[in-house]
Amino acid sequence: MNTPPDDAVTGTDADAGEADRIRVIVVDDHTVMRAGVVALLSPEPSIALVGEAGDGREAVALVEALRPDVALIDLRMPVMDGVAATARIVAGPAATQVLILTTYDTDVEIERAVEAGAIGYLLKDTTREQLVAAVRSAARGETVLAPRVAQRLMARMRRPAPVALTARELDVLGAVADGLSNSDIGRRLVIAEATVKTHLLRIFAKLDVSDRTHAVVVALEQGLLIRPERD
Repeated sequence: MNTPPDDAVTGTDADAGEADRIRVIVVDDHTVMRAGVVALLSPEPSIALVGEAGDGREAVALVEALRPDVALIDLRMPVMDGVAATARIVAGPAATQVLILTTYDTDVEIERAVEAGAIGYLLKDTTREQLVAAVRSAARGETVLAPRVAQRLMARMRRPAPVALTARELDVLGAVADGLSNSDIGRRLVIAEATVKTHLLRIFAKLDVSDRTHAVVVALEQGLLIRPERD
């Protein structure tokens, strides 16, 4: 078993009742922020703070050494970020649940953390009561999401899947946007007019439209075609 890094802070005098408490480590490269989280959780009798770390590599070492129930981990840190640390922890032998605690709530950050295996995603404006409840839920294996994060995920799930047109379909649609007829499109692309019509039918089906004008409008709205610059 690896030992914690020299500069990681670990708990050393756990009392006899610790076995009945949720064992937690706090990982954040900002000392003041880390101290703030510790101050919020320390008074809670159901939680035992057993260690602290300042980067993802230290977090992985602490998990291997201490086998905590929950690791509260920041996302952006030096040496190894929170996502990489989460993936390492989840893939390891310890049954530690990772709960992200960060200031970032972008779709990309949330998805990276969830895909890495984090059981929860909280923002640093979380209240003490919410943080304690989240730690308890995470220890039980329950997913925990800050309300704003949950809203973003739901909005993303409800968003229609982006339409994918082939390169040739984009060529045809671009020619339609230029005002060319089917025969003109065929000459430009060196394909038969019947092939142009086939491409158009497929484009209409993918964009859920019934005519050329609406196909161009929808393609522009979805960013499939670039609006021509006007002088």
